[in-house]
Amino acid sequence: MDRVAVFFDYQNVAGWAQRCFSAADGHIWPKATAELLVSRRRRPSQLVDTRVYRGRPNPTRQAVSARANDRQTADWEATGVTVIRRNLQYPPQWPDVPASEKGIDVALAVDLVKHAMRGTIDVAIVFSSDKDILPAIELVYDETPCHVELACWSGGRRLRIDDTQTPWGHFLNEADFLHVQDPTNYADPSLPSM
Repeated sequence: MDRVAVFFDYQNVAGWAQRCFSAADGHIWPKATAELLVSRRRRPSQLVDTRVYRGRPNPTRQAVSARANDRQTADWEATGVTVIRRNLQYPPQWPDVPASEKGIDVALAVDLVKHAMRGTIDVAIVFSSDKDILPAIELVYDETPCHVELACWSGGRRLRIDDTQTPWGHFLNEADFLHVQDPTNYADPSLPSM
């Protein structure tokens, strides 16, 4: 049985869900999404790790957003998801210029290569449409025994190695998105603080 880990570039996943499905927001339950992806594989498979990579707002600059991020992270971790967060970077022109994620792609890429090289997984599914992750995907694909697959939303940008059809791609449609969507308003002040 294949041991499968799913790696989510969360901001990318949520942003593409908004664009592809005209969703108010693209929030999903990572564990449910990972389970859906693993259930669609053609080989006997077991989900052994669900990993989410995302930014975290600075609580002194964005208190409500930081609390919402913390609540959402706690809910995901309660389902067994590993969440890797890095603090958002604020430009001098903030708030006129929004804060941005820095180092998220690199963190995902490093973990992907590390898990593939250690042999702790047989399959890595990377859910992202960000081309910055391609060098790590190519390394795992070409240099390790770990099988790598990609996932994206139908209508989103599908990553490929050198204009080929590899690695294998999972395409999740709007019905899939609605099935795994997380409608929770984590910014609601009535929710308990973490």
